[in-house]
This record gives sequence, C-alpha cells and structure tokens, in this order.
Amino acid sequence: MNQNLPFYKIFCTVAETGNISKAAKELYISQPAISKSIQKLEENIGTRLFSRSSRGVTLTEEGEMLYEHVKSAFETLSLGENKVKKSIELGIGHLRIGVSSTLCKYVLLPYLKEFIRQYPHVHISVFCQPTNQTLKLLADDRIDIGMVGEPKAAKNIVFYSLQEIEDTFVATRDYLKNLKVRGVSKSHLLEYSTLMLLDKGNMSRQHMEKYFQENNIEAEDYIEISSMDLLIDFAKIGVGIACVIREFVEKDIRNGTLVEIPFSPKPDKRKIGFAYSNNRKSSKTLCQFIHFYENYRPEL
Repeated sequence: MNQNLPFYKIFCTVAETGNISKAAKELYISQPAISKSIQKLEENIGTRLFSRSSRGVTLTEEGEMLYEHVKSAFETLSLGENKVKKSIELGIGHLRIGVSSTLCKYVLLPYLKEFIRQYPHVHISVFCQPTNQTLKLLADDRIDIGMVGEPKAAKNIVFYSLQEIEDTFVATRDYLKNLKVRGVSKSHLLEYSTLMLLDKGNMSRQHMEKYFQENNIEAEDYIEISSMDLLIDFAKIGVGIACVIREFVEKDIRNGTLVEIPFSPKPDKRKIGFAYSNNRKSSKTLCQFIHFYENYRPEL
C-alpha cells in the first residue's frame, strides 16, 4: 500500500475531473506524468481503474470501489488537519490531574476555576484518590500532574510547594463538657474520647500515626472515616474529637462551631503542592498549567 500513496491524490483528481488534461492543470504537473502515475497504480493493484475514451476517462467498477475508500481517507485527513489547526488557534489541550478529594475541594478548585477562565478550551480530567495512589499514577504516566503532600522519597518527581498545612484536633464545646463531666482530664483527652481519623490509606492518617507513636498516645476508641468533609461533619454533631487539617476548619473555629484542642507538642506542619514527573517531556498544556500555578495566587 505504501508504494501507492503518492499516486492516490492524482487518482482522485482524475476521477473527479474525468479528464487527464484538467487534472494536470489542477495539480500543476504534466499530462504524461499523470498518465504514468495512473498506469503505475493500476500495475501495482493489478486491475484497470479507468476506461479511456475520446471524451475523457471514467472509473471502472474496481475504480469506483477504490475511489470511495480513497476519498473517505482524504476527507479523514482533512478533518484531522482542521482539528489540529483549530486546536492551535483555540489552545485546545488535555490535562489529567490526580488529587485527593480533600485537597480537590479545599485547595485545587480555586486554581482550576482561574485556569479554566484563562484557558477555556482545555479539557480537564480529575482523578480523585489518596496521595500515594496519585504518585503511582504519575510514575505510570497515567496523569500529567498531581496535587499532593510533599513526597519524601519519590524519584523523578518535581514538587512545587503551594502552602503549609497543620493537623489539629477539634470537637464541639458540648462534647468537651461531657468529657469533663466523666472526669476525663485535658492530658488524656485523646486516650479516653472517641477519636475520629481518616482511613489508613490516607497520607494524613499516616502522618498522625507517626505523631501518636512519637508521643506515646494510644487511643482506645476511634472511628475511621473516608473523607475530610465527613470527618468535619461528624465532629460538628458531637460524635467525638476529629483530627483535621486546621486550614480547612478555620471558619468553624472562628465562629465557635468547633473548638480547637491545644496539644503539646503540635504535629509537624506539612507542605502541599503540585508534582509532576521529569521522566518525560511535558506537553504544551502541562507547561501552560505549570506557568499558571507558579504565578497565580488565589484569594484565601
């Protein structure tokens, strides 16, 4: 088939004009060159494609069959070219982002809102899963970029810090009063309360387990919850003490819906930001997004 590709444009032009002379003028090549190309194509395929007469040429039955397929192929190529041109003109691209549901709601959305305003024709796919899974998707080249907690040992990852986050413990005022009535002292709140934590696959949970080990804290009663939003909601209805990211409950602390429980020492702060692999060449769309988030500062 490859040896016939140079002849197909000539074949189509002759079929559509019905005349070798007209085809030669349209293609800006000589009539003998047209005739030779058609002859070569017929030899390669092994059949006559045109019937010749004094009035011009007409397609044979086999020629009609081939023409329909070749015409369709050229239309597909033309459509592809137009799509590429339109993509360049409009800045159309595809960006695949991995992020946990918590970071997606509280951190990523303001960035996406402004990025979409600046680049409205970029198609965005968001894959919600814990940070460890996001890093694996990056390594497998299944996403372009991830919003994650700072990876400590990940290879070939470029990390751009956006902000620091701080883990803290919150509960309702009534829940803390009830603990006091039961004789639970401030120094033993975590051991003798209902402690609510994210599930074990979450990086925040792993960070807090390390904190508990370092400070010899053993909770007797705890509940695992799959999302930060649910964790906060459970705390608001007085189920127990929730371990949450402080930046995501600041409003609730300020208005008194939740009370922050001070502990010493405090858990170490962590960095969150965007990460992408430097193992492969970045797409134009990814480069646009990297330039965007390095220069954009959302209103808090």
